[in-house]
Amino acid sequence: MNRDQDSNAAVLAIVSLGSNLGDRGELIQKGFTFLSHSFAVRETFKTSKIWETEPVDCPVGSPLFLNAVAVFKTVVAPRFLFEQCQNFEREMGREQVRALNAPRPLDLDLIYFGDKIISTPDLILPHPRARSRGFVLGPLAELLPELLLPGENKSVKVLFDELQDRMD
Repeated sequence: MNRDQDSNAAVLAIVSLGSNLGDRGELIQKGFTFLSHSFAVRETFKTSKIWETEPVDCPVGSPLFLNAVAVFKTVVAPRFLFEQCQNFEREMGREQVRALNAPRPLDLDLIYFGDKIISTPDLILPHPRARSRGFVLGPLAELLPELLLPGENKSVKVLFDELQDRMD
């Protein structure tokens, strides 16, 4: 597996974190620590506030989520970052085989990786549902309100505001 990108230049990466089982706050903090110590060019690592949100597209009765995003520059390849995030989710107790959107201790989703557009069966960048998820857009708008996701002509702040307007 290629740990390094082709160019060795640091690229901005965004990972969404979510937890709705166990000690949610502690699990989000463990996710932040994992990302910052494993992949980030340290001085670039930033995190949003932690948001408590309603489950979206989850089984009835699913517990509330804590959600946040981490934004950092990295020199690892996107596939390597994605696979290591999945491995860490399992270490934190996420079951390999589970119902779609079932409650989980920790969810780490690679949302953005520079201007990369990737479409494989298991990795799509930018994340295909990021544009419609308030629990991603809200925390991200705290840190990078003017960011345009690849293929999008509206900033994450505008997308979040429009999503909020539709929900009112």
